[in-house]
Amino acid sequence: MAVSGRFQTWPWHAGMMLAALGVLAPVLALIGLAGQGSGAHWGHLLEFVLPGVLVQTLGLLVGVGALAAALGVGAAWLVTAYDFPGRKMLSWALLLPLAVPTYIVAYAYLDILHPLGPIQESVRALLGYASPREFRLPDLRNLSGAIVLLAFVLYPYVYLTTRSMFASQAAHLMEAARLLGHGPWAAFRHVALPLARPAIAVGLCLVLLETLNDIGASEFLGVQTLTVAIYTTWVTRSDLAGAAQIALVALLLVTLLIAIERHSRRRLRYTGSRRVTPIRPRRLHGLKGWLAILLGLMPVTVGFIAPASYLLALSLERLGTGQGPSAALIRATGQTLKISALAMIVTLALGLIVVWSRRILPRTRTWWRALPRLVTLGYAVPGTVLAIGLLFSLMAVERGLSALRAASGLDPAGLLLLGTPAALTLAYVIRFLTIPVGTLEAGLDRIPSSMDQAARLLGENVHGMLRRVHLPLLRPALAASALLIFVDAMKELPATLLLRPLNFDTLATWLYAEAARGTYEEGAIAALGIVAAGLLPVILLARLLDRPAS
Repeated sequence: MAVSGRFQTWPWHAGMMLAALGVLAPVLALIGLAGQGSGAHWGHLLEFVLPGVLVQTLGLLVGVGALAAALGVGAAWLVTAYDFPGRKMLSWALLLPLAVPTYIVAYAYLDILHPLGPIQESVRALLGYASPREFRLPDLRNLSGAIVLLAFVLYPYVYLTTRSMFASQAAHLMEAARLLGHGPWAAFRHVALPLARPAIAVGLCLVLLETLNDIGASEFLGVQTLTVAIYTTWVTRSDLAGAAQIALVALLLVTLLIAIERHSRRRLRYTGSRRVTPIRPRRLHGLKGWLAILLGLMPVTVGFIAPASYLLALSLERLGTGQGPSAALIRATGQTLKISALAMIVTLALGLIVVWSRRILPRTRTWWRALPRLVTLGYAVPGTVLAIGLLFSLMAVERGLSALRAASGLDPAGLLLLGTPAALTLAYVIRFLTIPVGTLEAGLDRIPSSMDQAARLLGENVHGMLRRVHLPLLRPALAASALLIFVDAMKELPATLLLRPLNFDTLATWLYAEAARGTYEEGAIAALGIVAAGLLPVILLARLLDRPAS
């Protein structure tokens, strides 16, 4: 029986090991590739490239982090501690900027705030000026503009984690602060905010990782970040070793961000009773209530309503002329749906293998049980960094396959992985594997182990136990994971730009090319399609947040 049990479980464990190696391989390959660069090459980067790039990157991270934290924490406290007209609607509307990728917001605002665009024309007409030479608003293409736009799109990460923490805080702690003479602001600053520090740290870490991964918005807005430098070094200068060296610096920065986030939460411990009475919202009447709704709507308007409305108007204007989408856009849409669906299926299957392998592992194998944590690291790696490491890994695989074909008497010429949708799919799988692993793991943890024991007593092996017992119970988690993977693959820009086959465009890369050419009309249709797809997981998330806790 013991041998039979091991025979049944080894395919699952082998799959989990394969997933872990797949995530580690690009990172190890990147280190090896960066080491191939000469010392003179490193000297050139350290003297002429990295100082300016690091200053821009760190300035962007600090600015976006500070503004996103202020917006997210302020919005979370507003909808948790106060009751006002439209509060319930605002609580889920604050999530809407998550539906809009950063590069689409930059794309939209560059046209909205163009010197000849609608906003600046209206301002000049109001002030009595006739042309942009007489008056124009400050240019958006700078570090300050990038900080504002990215923060207004990414603040929901802080809002989500912090709102959950505020909602679970005990009301008696705030009441005790008031009895000690603290007003609402002092109670928030001395009690609620320190208790929410772990949640703020998690949300802020996600914001910074997304900022570091961005390439489209930073390039559109003229900010030379590490990610943009990697792309230009590889694509424009054809210097793969130099790009790998910059990517290694970006990877070290990611590691530092994660280490700081973990350290900030390491010594924080909280105790509390099992039954916690949540904070009772304070009712705001009259002018205060309307001021609260206006303050809450400000980030939603900047991060979602304004760019989405502009894209919709631009799309309707083009469709109204009878032109319709071009053949290239239709082809890009089809390719986007196909590659996203393929990535969704493979990622979901591999995620299920990982979490089920962990479920059936003996409790004593602590090293093996840590592997699911390893396979989730891909999401933290910027897309450009992942693409370079994956390219080098696949080059080694291609050489091995070529030698194998030659030894078998077959034609060794030709590439089987590089330059095909397979390489791009693999990048999506590595990057988004954390989604099904986290979601399905949470679903499995809700299923008591007694059900596994009962299934074994009834004669089920590990395969039948998964098929007949757990899969039916995991359907909601599977559906949510599939949706999130599909939409994230549709929106992914950095890895797609670098690994797509020739003459292969997704909606994201097609929009990127349209923005580079300055053709906003048809690009708006592609952008609107991505935003519409991004709304689906936001609606799902809003429904989950509105569900009462059991």
